[in-house]
Amino acid sequence: MVLAGGEGRGPVERAEADGLPPNQKRQVPAINEGNHKSIIVESMHTRKTLMARLAGGGFIGLPGGFGTFEEVLEAVTWSQLGIHQKPVVLLNVNGFWEPLRALIEGAIKENFIQEKNRSLVTFVQAPNGALASDFDWGKAAIEALDSWKLPSDVGLFVWDQKSKWSST
Repeated sequence: MVLAGGEGRGPVERAEADGLPPNQKRQVPAINEGNHKSIIVESMHTRKTLMARLAGGGFIGLPGGFGTFEEVLEAVTWSQLGIHQKPVVLLNVNGFWEPLRALIEGAIKENFIQEKNRSLVTFVQAPNGALASDFDWGKAAIEALDSWKLPSDVGLFVWDQKSKWSST
């Protein structure tokens, strides 16, 4: 699990609020030392690369802000390009991800996204009539990760082979 973000309510912001200077943020303890590890990186690119490496079973997106949007869409794009073959599961708590779902559907309709790539993103919803607070989002997320199948013919590139345009 990656703990971050929150537009001023995440762990980095809490560290700053507690008076730690920015160069000492790596000293912030994990919320539960027995189950979590804090990893501080120098850039968003390094963060996303490390997250992709560590995300053995895939990516789970919770409602969030700009950083969450960017990370979720990059994980989807990396699946589409064949950089990794991992599912992206979005927990659609109270319909939070509906605008993204509509955007994807519109892009498919207008032929900007291929139909076969629709399954690169899985939206998990609480059953009709269920309260979001009563739904087991964790169990549903794991079930979505476990049942995901890589679409056929996905991946625009073969990343482990040198290209004819490669300079090396």
